[in-house]
Amino acid sequence: MHDQAERLRARMQQNNVSRQTRLITVTSGKGGVGKSNFSLNFALGLQEKGHKPILFDLDLGLANLDVLMGISPKRHLLHLLQPDMTVWDIMERGPGELDFIAGGSGFAKLLQLDDAKLDLLFARLQPLQGYADTIIFDTGAGISNESLRFMLSSDEVILVTTPEPTAITDAYAVIKMLHFYNPRTTIRLVVNRVTSAREGTMTAQKLVMVAKRFLNMDVHPLGFVLDDPHVSKAVKLQRPFLLAFPHAQASRDIRHLSAVYLGKEAGGRQSLPAGIGGFLQKLRRFIR
Repeated sequence: MHDQAERLRARMQQNNVSRQTRLITVTSGKGGVGKSNFSLNFALGLQEKGHKPILFDLDLGLANLDVLMGISPKRHLLHLLQPDMTVWDIMERGPGELDFIAGGSGFAKLLQLDDAKLDLLFARLQPLQGYADTIIFDTGAGISNESLRFMLSSDEVILVTTPEPTAITDAYAVIKMLHFYNPRTTIRLVVNRVTSAREGTMTAQKLVMVAKRFLNMDVHPLGFVLDDPHVSKAVKLQRPFLLAFPHAQASRDIRHLSAVYLGKEAGGRQSLPAGIGGFLQKLRRFIR
């Protein structure tokens, strides 16, 4: 672990510290829609295109990113409170050289920290600014107080759903909740496990139309991922499907989504990312 931390520090010194780090929270209205699998493979898709992501597992109830990657994290977020611990010491290296940080039970306890410990934790997360292009938080399904805080503190939210009526209804519930707290939240929509491109497009259009009509809120479709048996095969292998089956349909779809996302980023945003500092500042406000 010490050697890995040293390598990460060295890489940080080589990076451009002026890099704008964007924070994304990935969520879903209900469980079982493939949210964590999307987060993992989307991060790898971005990395394939020269983008630098870090993946955080903040799903308290069903934390399974480590299972999908076939790794066993030795440390989690709250280990940063230990003496002389740095963010590089808690960072794991997953498949495809993907940087990964486990939230573990530390995520729940984060909300109970006193000001001194919160200051220390946040200070030790600051070095991630400029190290990564994107930090992706994989949160629990549904609307919990914890996941809502991360959604509202992030630069944008990626909402994953499927064409199933219950998944669409629950996804709309997330949109309504975000609208209630901050109508300017940037929401990008991914429709997973579709049977055809037409089904993916129509499902996205339906949610976009309803959100605009009843909430006057813009939801931005990012794309869809076709249902693919290679995904479940990769889960059994404990390997990301993008790496285990790089030519599968789901892998092609993820690469397309990654390209679309980076294309939108290159094309400009309504506002610059707030970065780690801005994110932590907003999160502190929600915690207190």
